[in-house]
Parts: sequence; C-alpha cells; structure tokens
Amino acid sequence: MTGGYLILERPNAGLVLSTNARFYAIVKPIHHQIKSDSWAWAWTDVRLTSPQLSREALYKLALKTLTIQTVSPSDSRNPFVEYAVQYSVAAAYATFDHNKRELLHKLLLQGLDITILGSNDFYSYRNEIERRGLPLTPESLASLPPFSSITFNTGDADGGDCKPEVAKTGLGSSAAMTTAVVAALLHYLDVVKLSSSKDHQERRDVADLDLVHKIAQTAHCIAQGKVGSGFDVSSAVYGSQRYVRFSPEVISSTQVADKSVPLPDVIPEILKGKWDHDTTEFSLPPLMTLLLGEPGTGGSSTPSMVGAVKKWQKSDPQKSLDTWKRLSEANSALEMQLKLLSKLAKEQWNAYKSVIYCCSMLRSDKWIEQASEPSKEAVIKALLGVKDAMLGIRYHMRLMGEAAGVPIEPESQTQLLDATMNLEGVLLAGVPGAGGFDAVFAVTLGDSSSNVTKTWSSLNVLALLVKEDPCGVCVESADPRTNEITSAVSSIHIE
Repeated sequence: MTGGYLILERPNAGLVLSTNARFYAIVKPIHHQIKSDSWAWAWTDVRLTSPQLSREALYKLALKTLTIQTVSPSDSRNPFVEYAVQYSVAAAYATFDHNKRELLHKLLLQGLDITILGSNDFYSYRNEIERRGLPLTPESLASLPPFSSITFNTGDADGGDCKPEVAKTGLGSSAAMTTAVVAALLHYLDVVKLSSSKDHQERRDVADLDLVHKIAQTAHCIAQGKVGSGFDVSSAVYGSQRYVRFSPEVISSTQVADKSVPLPDVIPEILKGKWDHDTTEFSLPPLMTLLLGEPGTGGSSTPSMVGAVKKWQKSDPQKSLDTWKRLSEANSALEMQLKLLSKLAKEQWNAYKSVIYCCSMLRSDKWIEQASEPSKEAVIKALLGVKDAMLGIRYHMRLMGEAAGVPIEPESQTQLLDATMNLEGVLLAGVPGAGGFDAVFAVTLGDSSSNVTKTWSSLNVLALLVKEDPCGVCVESADPRTNEITSAVSSIHIE
C-alpha cells in the first residue's frame, strides 16, 4: 500500500496488506515402500506437478550435496521451486541431530511428490471472461472453477522466440508459491510445526515462522537472481504488516551462488545470519474494505522500473533525496492516521461506526458536515488525514516517475484513480508496489464497495475477488480441490 521504492532502503517502512489469494503446496511421498537396498541410494526422486499449467517436472536430488538435476524436459523447470526444495532439505539437515537425520534420510528416500496450486486471483482471466461473452465483473470471475487452468500470453507479434509468459495480476505469485513450498516441506520434514488458519492468531510460533521466512527469502532471491526488498515473501509468511527490509548482506549472493561451496555448508550460515528485518502487525481499521482492480493493460516490469529510479537517484542526488524525504513523510502520515482510526474504533466504537456508515454514502468533500459532536469530528478528521496523505503519496510518486522517465502512475491510472476517489464512500485509491500498469487498489468505507466495482467495470477495469486477510502462512487439513468452494465467499477459509 505504501513504501514503493523507498522500501528498498533501510530504515524506510512500507505498509503491506496480505489478501486471501493463496498458494497451496501439497507434499506427499512418491514411494510408500522403500526397498531394502535403499540405504545405499545417493539420490532421491522429486516430482513437481502444476495442474493449472498441465505441467509435471521430475528431478533427482543428491542426498549428500543436495544438488538437483532435472530428468524431464527443461521447459517445465521452475527455479523458485527447485531452490525451495534444496534449501528446505538443507535446513532440515542443518537443524537436526544425528538421530533425527537418520529419520529424515529415510523419509527423503520415499521421494517428494509436490503439487502446487494458485488461487485464480493471482492470474488474469480477462480473456477467458471475454471469450465466454460475460461482463467484466467479480461475479463473472466467481463463475470460473477454482484453480482454473492458466492461459499463456501469446508470444510477441513478430513471431520471435520469446517464451510466452503467464498473465498475472501482480499479487506476488512467485513469492507466495516459494513460501508455500518451503513451509509445506519444512512442516512435512518435521522442522517446524505450523498452525492452521483457525488457530493461527493464538498459536503463532514466531521461531518457526522466522525459519520459514529465512529459507523462503533466500530461495526466492537466488531464483530471481537478485536480493530484492523481500516484502512480498515477508507478507506471505507473516501476513499484513508494517515492514522494514533486512540488510541484503545477510544473503551473501556470491556465497550462495558460488557452486564451489556445498549447500549443506551454506545454509547453516544463512540460518545463523543477522536477519534484521522488522515486521509489526498491521491491518486496515474496522469496517473498511480493500478492493483490487485489474486494468488489463498488460502489466509492468518492476525490475526495469526500479533500475530507472536508481539511475535517476545517482544522476540527481539532491532532487531525489528531497522527493524521497517528502514521500517518506507522507507514508508516515498515512500510517499514523490509520493507526489513529483503529484506536478511535476501539475507544469510541459507536461514534466510529456511525461516522463510517454516514461517510460510506457520501463523497469525501461532504464528510466534514457530519462532524456533529467532538467524538465524530475526531474520526472524520482522521479519515480526511488518510485521504490527504494518500494524495501526497500519489503526487510524489508521480514526480519520481516523471523524473526517472518511468510510468509509476501513468496518465491512464491517474484518471482512473481520481474518478475512483470521487465516488461515495471511497477513502483512498492508488497503484500498489512499484506502480505501473499492473493493478489499482482502493479502500472503501462500510458497504460502499459496489460503487467502485460498477464504476471500474464501466471503465474496463475488472474488480478482483480478493479481500484483505491479515493471516500469513498456515496449514490446511485437506486438499483444497476437494472442497466445494469459491474465492468469492471470502468469509470461508479452506480447512
């Protein structure tokens, strides 16, 4: 929500909302009986299945060095999952004593059968909805079966040999997938005990979550080929939060990527490293709804936009420093006002509820008229404070984009966001993360989200089905495909 670009540098904080879009990793043994000579085997089998992509990849994992080799054709490789497997198994060896290592060895000899599934919300189904002749509405999205097969974008128009890429909605799918696989493997190998979504808040074992975070963060960075800010992995592990990044040195990429150092020697260093990220629980104040929209303009490349901003910082240090300072102040103001609203909701619930209800039916320029008594006035002032802070954030993000020559808030997005912020009951609207054409988000008051959904639909923007869900990684007891469920029913958790 806030912290785009600034989050790359400590100690700048970002506010990150996690959603109910989920990645699932299901881990089972491949062989239920192990042959008597298996103790002498140097390799074990790993099978990775992605039903939505109709893909299966087979690997051999060396039990001593933990190197991984593909057995199936290379076009079905998934580096995020490959590193997740290697690093999770290495973490198990690093944390176990001699006796537990023998049990681990036996379990690994049975092979690892990993199935990954991503909620429809991670992928763009605009083309499918249009193909079926349905309107661009959340109801049309909800009519698609859960875990629908994912269509590829067609290759470039010149018929070049660029591989087709999956059309995504910018919800951090690679981070969620990596985290799901790491968490599932560490749980399956008995390295961590994760709680279910039901008792997630009461029984969060922070040490276990921290271990999942270290391994998922490392695997994701190495698969990406660079150490990013890590906020997407952090939110997949811990849920909604105020995030300050870890020092990049903790993942010494040279050391991890240096093939001469065996992985079993590298992972203990990673686990012992000084992980200095800061995550504080954060979520939207009560009676507010997060909405995400997909404008259908093809998305943006975050790495190239980040590169352009960094280049501008070097070329004009004084101006960039000034912009960053103002942006940082606006981010802090937004955080402060949202926290104040949560506090007012706790202390003066009736006044808070009454104001939210009234303001949900009015445009923001009419809110101040509802301030009939001091307790209500405090809530309205905080709401307007949030709105002003968001306008400040958007202004400075646009300036930064213009100076760096990248479309952080492109003109088309500006028009869409301004129109959204003028609707009844809309508190704020913006471009998430690094901005660009990926997505837009809005936060609405009370029951006013249908205003936004309808307006977006008329402007060719598809409102997604995701809702805020502050819960991070957790264990489910059944295969999600066996449940009659759609992500439109946001109050149901897959158990």
